[in-house]
Amino acid sequence: MNKSIPLFIITGGPGVGKTTIIGELKRRNYNCINEVARNIIKEQAKSNGEALPWADKEKFTLLMLKRSIENYIENKDNSFITFFDRGIPDTLAYTELIKLQPSAQLTKAVKMYRYNPIVFVLPPWKEIYQTDSERKQTYQEATDTYEAITNTYNNCDYQLIEVPKLDAKKRVDYILSIIEKRQFT
Repeated sequence: MNKSIPLFIITGGPGVGKTTIIGELKRRNYNCINEVARNIIKEQAKSNGEALPWADKEKFTLLMLKRSIENYIENKDNSFITFFDRGIPDTLAYTELIKLQPSAQLTKAVKMYRYNPIVFVLPPWKEIYQTDSERKQTYQEATDTYEAITNTYNNCDYQLIEVPKLDAKKRVDYILSIIEKRQFT
């Protein structure tokens, strides 16, 4: 694996502050890619579509994979640091979590589209966890998702770095300090 790949994933279960961190990184002028799942849920809900995690999970998973691959391809040749709110391996973790057989396309995509080997993972954080129109999971489901994600990324040969439970600015400072220490800037 090439450690100089400037594509970094920020992942974790739902409701742990990923979107807030992405927002802070954007404020600091970093290139950031929003989470595809939330966008899909918003689009599908607005159009009365079925590709939703509480409706047709298989369609939802295929759409997540398609959009994640598109985002990867659009950004793969960047020479500057790019942060992804979740990556392609998150889709694999989701299929395992819902006990859906991963498609051959998904398995191939996880191997083919590689991000930086360092992945920033946010642990469950009960004090900030909230549900909303796109996030309907219980806190226990969020914890189960975190475990599925960490197992998947470990099995895909990524190095997980747990981001401490701090305010968003300090979490971003922590992430950037890790990148700087490893000479990715």
